Amino acid sequence: MPMRPQDPQSPARQIRRGNRGGAVASLSLAIAVSLAGCATKPTDPDALAEYNQTNDPLEPTNRTFYNVSTTLDRYTLKPVAKAYVWAVPAPVRTGAHNLLSNINSPVVFFNDVAEAKPRRAGDTFMRFVINSTVGVAGIFDVATGWGWPAHTASGNLTLGSWGIPQGPYLFVPLVGPSSFRGVAGTGIDIGVNPLNYVPRGYGLLTLNWSLYGLNIVDARAQVLDQLDAITKDALDPYATIRSLYRQHTQAELDALENDHRATVPNWYSDSSDQGQTHPPAVAAPAKPIPVRVRP
Repeated sequence: MPMRPQDPQSPARQIRRGNRGGAVASLSLAIAVSLAGCATKPTDPDALAEYNQTNDPLEPTNRTFYNVSTTLDRYTLKPVAKAYVWAVPAPVRTGAHNLLSNINSPVVFFNDVAEAKPRRAGDTFMRFVINSTVGVAGIFDVATGWGWPAHTASGNLTLGSWGIPQGPYLFVPLVGPSSFRGVAGTGIDIGVNPLNYVPRGYGLLTLNWSLYGLNIVDARAQVLDQLDAITKDALDPYATIRSLYRQHTQAELDALENDHRATVPNWYSDSSDQGQTHPPAVAAPAKPIPVRVRP
């Protein structure tokens, strides 16, 4: 049961519907916009905080989906993820994770642009070029060591940056925690992914299936310890996962909105990695020249 939402469409179906990817993105955007005014938030600060933390009107259905997904995960995906961690050396797993992240760079770039963050888009472009070449197709994350660290961008965050609220919480079966906005954002990510527009006959069907499966196993392996700890220690694992998902998504959105770096870096000033330049030094006022007056 991955903590981050995964693509609910199979690669085969995505390829068959490649020429309809734009329609998927448009439909998802329309759904997200329509949700902006659906929920009525309370005005009391305490009630508003609790509302934002839960906002789970579908809780009975969500809990049913959570219980079913947890049972299936216990006997299917979790054993596969544990075997993957046990059998595959950590450097190889890291390389596979880096490869998947590099393949997703076009989606990140699109969302960077849609979020009106040109510096982030430039970082993503440089990461893709460097890691695809020097990093051997992205297996090695060379760009981070060279000053272009990774960041998160998705359709969910893009819609959030446009002022669209998360909407009611959803637990998507076999996928994990999400929200109305998260589901719409996933649809946008599918629609803008260039791999979904590759025609059949290019021999990429098997590759897409392999990448899809690896992405699921990698996502589950990333949260093995965290989910085990939640299941063991939390009084209500469902509520804990819901809260963590909300907090994590809001933290990512806050990081996005607080990235105020200039569009073009100032190469001639002492700048921090966030693009904040130090104010120019102000010269100390000149001391008055002593004048001797003859008696």
